[in-house]
Amino acid sequence: MLTKNVFELLGEPVTWAELLGFVTGIACVALAVAQRIETFPVGIANNAFFIVLFVDARLFADAGLQVVYVVLGFMGWWVWAMRSRGPLVVERASFRLLLGTTLAVGAATLVLVPILRAAHGAAPGWDALTTSMSLGAQLLLNLKRLETWYVWIAVDVIYVPLYLSRDLNLTALVYVVFLGLCVMGWRQWRLVTV
Repeated sequence: MLTKNVFELLGEPVTWAELLGFVTGIACVALAVAQRIETFPVGIANNAFFIVLFVDARLFADAGLQVVYVVLGFMGWWVWAMRSRGPLVVERASFRLLLGTTLAVGAATLVLVPILRAAHGAAPGWDALTTSMSLGAQLLLNLKRLETWYVWIAVDVIYVPLYLSRDLNLTALVYVVFLGLCVMGWRQWRLVTV
């Protein structure tokens, strides 16, 4: 049912998975910007819709990323719930955390590219890079580090043309909205960073 077409956008079909991913995705990012813990259960629902969508589009790393996001979503939910017992604060990431995240993103990208090529993925290099960067961004979000927004902004800039190239027009549009929300998130979190 989730892969059935609901309507067309710019001449391309939009499935239930893409439509529901659009709605829950915007809600998830808006809740993260507002520093609301509800971002995590809504994000987990979003991941489920995107798993279906990306498998159907043969963006296998993006589909796998959604599975990892489910795990990270539960982790972030727990971390934020524990922090809610005290003050919820946004902090700057240490140089060590940023360096480790950058090195992990690079290594993960190098590992994923040949795997995605062997799986006949649609865009192995970009799929690997955005997947790896998204994992780094999610880690920084779970830890409530301001720098999460820089990484999310970079990822969104890459995702928009990638999804347009796969005729996922509504998903590309949601990433344009994400881009705007990420800029807003950066601005709001910057004001409360300790």
